[in-house]
Amino acid sequence: MTELIRPADDDQTPEQFARMLIAALDERDGRTREHSDRVATLARELGLECGLSTQELRLLGIAAEMHDIGKIGIPDHVLMKPGGFNADEWEVMKTHPIRGERILRAIEQDGMSEVATVVRHHHERFDGSGYPDGIAGTAVPLLSRILSIVDSYDAMATPRPYHRARTHAEVMAILSKEESQKHDPDLLERFRRSTEKWQ
Repeated sequence: MTELIRPADDDQTPEQFARMLIAALDERDGRTREHSDRVATLARELGLECGLSTQELRLLGIAAEMHDIGKIGIPDHVLMKPGGFNADEWEVMKTHPIRGERILRAIEQDGMSEVATVVRHHHERFDGSGYPDGIAGTAVPLLSRILSIVDSYDAMATPRPYHRARTHAEVMAILSKEESQKHDPDLLERFRRSTEKWQ
């Protein structure tokens, strides 16, 4: 059983715990850390477009920074692989949301249980074909649905060992094809509006 991580003093915040874990992730895989920073920025912008409360924006920001923290537990031969995954490797990689949830639930701080839930579900799909639980539609937490869109955007808009960076127009075209399948159509429309200033 995972031992709960308790703060050294009453003033330590979830954000401080997040920074400690992010530093650990950066040591393991700096590329994932950089991706998480960009996703957090995009998530906050979309959250504002959605009219989230101050507390919801706070939790979304922490979840976005931490969404890939479970990759700390992924073996190097999978995490650092330069190309695509075979079926067995993909099954291992798909465990990272559950690993992330376990890590975050071990932090006994206000709001971290909600953050852990958001992280668990950020790879669910609107049509129910995602993972780890295969839930669909609005059963997927709102903050997870927001995170799914911006995570997908950044993954395509930045270069990876196995693909070039796509342009904004190319990424938006792909996201549009995934509307109502992978992504919530209402949130995707809000994301389109929030990115109009980039044109």
